[in-house]
Amino acid sequence: MPSLKEIKGRIASVQSTRKITSAMKMVASSKLHHAQVAIQNMLPYETMLEHILKSFLAAEAEAQTIYDQERPVKRVALVIFSSNSSLCGGFNANIIKLMQHTVEGLSQEIGRENIDVYPIGRKVAEKAQKLGYNVMGNYADMIDHPNAHQCIEMAMDLGRRFADGEIDKVELIYHHFKSAGSQILTSKTFLPIDLESELDRDHERDLTTNVVTKKAQDYLKRNRRQREYKEDETKPLNDNFLVEPDMNTVLTQLLPKMAHLMLYTALLDSVASEHAARMVAMQTATDNADELLRQLNLQYNKSRQQAITSELLDIVGGSVNN
Repeated sequence: MPSLKEIKGRIASVQSTRKITSAMKMVASSKLHHAQVAIQNMLPYETMLEHILKSFLAAEAEAQTIYDQERPVKRVALVIFSSNSSLCGGFNANIIKLMQHTVEGLSQEIGRENIDVYPIGRKVAEKAQKLGYNVMGNYADMIDHPNAHQCIEMAMDLGRRFADGEIDKVELIYHHFKSAGSQILTSKTFLPIDLESELDRDHERDLTTNVVTKKAQDYLKRNRRQREYKEDETKPLNDNFLVEPDMNTVLTQLLPKMAHLMLYTALLDSVASEHAARMVAMQTATDNADELLRQLNLQYNKSRQQAITSELLDIVGGSVNN
């Protein structure tokens, strides 16, 4: 049985660790709030651009460009989002596991040398280099300071390579942020743009709270029912379009903007999911520290009471002998 001094040392150590995890939880909660605000500010633009594309493509059956045409896949680019730091639960481990699974599957079809990896985040970049993947640049600063300008530059580079035939497909691997308690590991096609699946993707988000409770999940369910009810009452889209100067010019402008938005949305989703995962991990660590402190205090009190009892027995035994 450990001595009282050893138990007191463990209690002091756990208390120090609990202060750290509690502080990190509050920091992650604050950063998550800012990430939620960034997504919320971007959603009106996303909704309007989506409505324009949906209305236009529903009315014009011949609307198509090189960016939405599928072709035989000979070379693939993977854009993978992770974090720059750890202590966020299984966030990075899940991303790396899906990356390896995707690369193994593609390697059997086109060969590992025909797979380019664009790592956005230090953790996935280090793992990709360690595994010997073909890493295309370093984009770790996009996680610390997410902005649309860098996403536009990357989307333009990927779009140029796709248009020139250097790559035939681009996939995104990231966590989709639904709420503080729900982040979904997602893999979707970036190029060629699959507009049907993009327009039908999950739009439900809870950006009102950082609390991980069952109430947040109930909110999503209610929101889903309300959205379905509203969709049933939606009026037919206006199909009376006059295209100026021509169809190809309009689509050449709209589709790259949609691509920029998809990449920027994935970045914001990944950043928000990272902070949510870290907040949950630090909250769990703090709760575990509280439980461990309770057990150590109980053990300390028992040991101290046992020591007092032993001393009393020694005193009583000595007095009887005298």
